[in-house]
Amino acid sequence: MDIIVISGTGTEIGKTVVTAAVAAVATAAGRSVAVLKPAQTGVGPDEQGDADEVVRLSGAAASAELGRFPEPLAPGTAARRAGLAPVGPREVAEAARKLAEDHDLVLVEGAGGLLVRFDEEDGTLADAAALLGAPVLVVAPAGLGTLNSTALTAEALRARGIEQLGVVVGSWPAEPDLAARCNLADLPEVAGAPLLGAVPEGSGALGPAEFRAAAGGWLGPGLGGAWDAEAFTEAQAAPLSVG
Repeated sequence: MDIIVISGTGTEIGKTVVTAAVAAVATAAGRSVAVLKPAQTGVGPDEQGDADEVVRLSGAAASAELGRFPEPLAPGTAARRAGLAPVGPREVAEAARKLAEDHDLVLVEGAGGLLVRFDEEDGTLADAAALLGAPVLVVAPAGLGTLNSTALTAEALRARGIEQLGVVVGSWPAEPDLAARCNLADLPEVAGAPLLGAVPEGSGALGPAEFRAAAGGWLGPGLGGAWDAEAFTEAQAAPLSVG
């Protein structure tokens, strides 16, 4: 795989930190990694965006943004309100392919969920992934409600013939509740794809050296790490009592 599209099942669920973890593991393995953020919203012109944060944490070789819009809204809405040109799926696909010419791996980090509108033609991250023929890594929250949003995302991918690479829990709580523990077993079932990692909450606050050293322990072999989904799920299920 030279291009992976990374989508959340929603917003503020750890997608950028997961992207950074994937980039860190690949970089440590000697691969040249580029990060593409098609549309950065909610950030001013002189502020650090998500792609910048991925590079800072992971040591990735390069990053690029195609559009930046100041209000924290869906990309198409934010572009319209700012009076700026939106970023469409074809632009995303073209930029990703160009980056792939010079890098071993390109990570395309979406904004929010898979079907958030990019432009007035209803273009989405799913459309960009379809144009690229690239697999999608889904980042999901740990707790109650995640099974439904993950199932809907998986259904949307299947309907479009897009490969789902797997699911990563974007922010695994230090003290997981019953729902979070049970969801570890259920997430791969509703997704129809493997559980590929669980990133501990607060990982984005680590220093770059500490982050890079730990990232391989958060991601499974499918993403180049050493995390064991079965062992992790069993360990989290151990305290549960069914009566």
